[in-house]
Amino acid sequence: MDLKEIQALIKFVSTNAVDEVEISRKDFKLLIKKNPIQVAAPAMVAAPAQQMVTVAATPSAPVAASAPAPAAPAAETKADNLITIKSPMVGTFYRSSNPDTPAFVNVGDEVKQGKVVCIIEAMKLFNEIESEVSGRIVKVLVENATPVEYDQPLFLVEPA
Repeated sequence: MDLKEIQALIKFVSTNAVDEVEISRKDFKLLIKKNPIQVAAPAMVAAPAQQMVTVAATPSAPVAASAPAPAAPAAETKADNLITIKSPMVGTFYRSSNPDTPAFVNVGDEVKQGKVVCIIEAMKLFNEIESEVSGRIVKVLVENATPVEYDQPLFLVEPA
C-alpha cells in the first residue's frame, strides 16, 4: 500500500461517517481512527483534532492516526531579534477572510498581541491565527491559499 492509498483512506474517514478503518496485509497493518470530539468557540474555532499517520516498515506494526498534543507557542525568538509566528496546525493558509477583503496584515503593519494575522483552514474549519507578540510585520513567508505544515514559519515580526 503506497502513500496515496493511505491518504485516500484518511480523506475517506474524515469526510464520511466512518470512525475507524483497519486494513491488514501480510507485510503490515494499518489502523486509522477518527477522533469524534471537536472543540469550537462561539466567535472563533479552536484548533481541531488533526490526524497524523506514521508508516512503519516492520511487519505487522500498527499504524495509527492520533490527535497531536496541544500546539506549542506560535512565536519564537530568532538570533537577529526577529520573532517568527509559526503555524499551529496543518492546513491551508489564507491572508484574508475571503478573496474580496484586504489581508489581515501586510508588511509594515503594526500588530498587537491577540490580533488576527491570518486564517488556516483545516478539515473545512477556518481557524483564526492570532499574534502572540506586539510589533511590526517585517516579512510574510507564505503565499496566500497555499498549504502549510505544523510549526512552519508564517511571518517575521520585529518586536515593539
